[in-house]
Amino acid sequence: MAGAAAARPAEPRRPNFLFLIADDHAGYVLGADGDKFARTPHLDRLAGEGTRFARHYSNAPVCTPSRQSFLTGQMPHSAGVTVLRTPLSDEKPTLAKQLRQAGYHTAVFGKMHFNRPASPGQHGFDLPVTEGEITRAWKAAVKPAPRPAGIKTKPEWRPFRDPARIWLNADKLPYPCHYEEMRGAFIARQAAHYLEGHRTTPFALWVSFQEPHSPFDFPIEDRDLFDPARFPTPRVGPEDAGQVPLIFRDLTDADKRGIIAAYYTSVTFLDRNVGLVLARLRELDLEKNTLVVYMGDNGYCLGQHGRFEKHCCYEPAIRIPLILRWPGRIRRGVVTDLTEAVDVAPTVLDLLGAERLPVQHGRSLRPYLEGWPMPAPRDHVFSEYLENEEACIRTRRYKFIFCSGKRERQDGYKTGNPTPGRSIRLYDLKQDPGEFTDASKQHPEVAARLQRLMLDRFRKTHPEAAQEPKGLAEPEAIEWYLRPRDA
Repeated sequence: MAGAAAARPAEPRRPNFLFLIADDHAGYVLGADGDKFARTPHLDRLAGEGTRFARHYSNAPVCTPSRQSFLTGQMPHSAGVTVLRTPLSDEKPTLAKQLRQAGYHTAVFGKMHFNRPASPGQHGFDLPVTEGEITRAWKAAVKPAPRPAGIKTKPEWRPFRDPARIWLNADKLPYPCHYEEMRGAFIARQAAHYLEGHRTTPFALWVSFQEPHSPFDFPIEDRDLFDPARFPTPRVGPEDAGQVPLIFRDLTDADKRGIIAAYYTSVTFLDRNVGLVLARLRELDLEKNTLVVYMGDNGYCLGQHGRFEKHCCYEPAIRIPLILRWPGRIRRGVVTDLTEAVDVAPTVLDLLGAERLPVQHGRSLRPYLEGWPMPAPRDHVFSEYLENEEACIRTRRYKFIFCSGKRERQDGYKTGNPTPGRSIRLYDLKQDPGEFTDASKQHPEVAARLQRLMLDRFRKTHPEAAQEPKGLAEPEAIEWYLRPRDA
C-alpha cells in the first residue's frame, strides 16, 4: 500500500492567472484591431496567440463603475458603484475573493479605483498595492536623473483648472522622466518581481496600468514617436452642437491632433510595459500554465462628436479590448459576437475551475475560447452612465441611447444646456456607423423594442427592482432606475 501511494502521480498544479488592465484604452487603438497608426506589438502578439473579442463592451463608460462591475461580475447599479468617487462595499463578492478561496495567492499592483487606502485582504487581495501605495513606493525607489537641456516636459496635471489643451496634453509633452524612471515601468517591474517570487505557488495577479488615461503619460525618449499632423481630426457635425462639453469648444484642429498623438504615444508606452510583464512570465517558464487576460476598463473619444473623454454612450467610449491567452487551452482567433465586461469574471472562474460568483450578470465565454458553438450568443450589450442618467442598448445593427436630461452632471463635462430634458436617440450603425443621425422617428418600432429591452435589463439586475413604483410608463420607469443610488 505504501508503494502504491508513492507511485501515485502528484496532482497537477492549478493554473495561474494574470489580469492586465489598462485605463481608458479604447478598443479601436490597437494594431490587431486594424488601426494603422497604433504601435502595439506586444498586445498584437498576445492577440495572435489567443482569442481577441472584437466587439467587447464596457458596462459603464467611466473608470470606477466599470472596474467594480467586472470585478464583482455585477452591473454597476447592482455592484453599488455608479459614480466616480464611490468605494466598493467590503461585503461585495469579487473575482479575487473567489480565487483566494480556491487557493490562489492574490495580488494587485496599480490603479484599481477602490477609493480607499489599501489593506491586506481588501476585496480579496492578499497583497493590494494600489494607487497611494504604488506611488509612494515608486517615489521612494526611483530618483529621476536630470532631464536633457532644452527638452520641455509637461506641467502638473490640473484637469478642469487649466484649459483643456493643457491637461489633455495638446503639446504632446513627455513626463519629466526616462523610461526606466516612469511609474508605469515601475509597476511592470514590481509585477515581474512578484512573478519571480511565486513560481511554485498558484497566483492570481492583477497588473493595472494608468496609461493611456489623460494626461497621456510617456517617457522623454518617446516624445517624437508620432507626428500630430498625420492624424485626421474626426468629423463634428451640426447635430453635435448641443452635446459638446463646454470645456472642449475652444480646442483648435492643431490642439486636437496634438491630443490624439499624445494618446497614441501613451498607448505605445503602455504596450511596452505589458511586454515587460509578459516577457518575464515567459522567461520564468510560467507561460504555458497561466491564463492571461488583457482588457481596458472603458473606451475613449479622441475628438469623435467633439469629445475628448468617455462619459457617454458613443461607440468609442464603450468598446474596449479583450484578449485571452492560455497556450494549448485557448484557440487562436477573433470573436465578432457581442460580449460585455461582466462576462469576464464568469469566464475566468469557469476556466480555472473555481466556484462561481453568488451574483453573476454575465456568462462564461468558454465555448468561444475552446472552439465550440456559443449557446444563445448575446443579441445586445448594455452600458450605463448614471452620472448623466444615461444608458444604452447596442445590438449588431442599432444603438439606442436614453437620457433623462434631468440631472446636472458633476463630472466637469457640462454642455450649454445642462438639463435639456428627456432624449431618445436611435442610430442605425449599418447606415450610420459614426452615430450622427437619429433614426428613432424612421424606425419607431425598433426604438420601442430596445426601450423595453433596456427596462427589462434594469428590472432583472437592479437590487431595488421590487420597489419600482406602480403605474409608471416605460420612459418614467427607466428614469427611476437611472438615478444614482450609491451609498
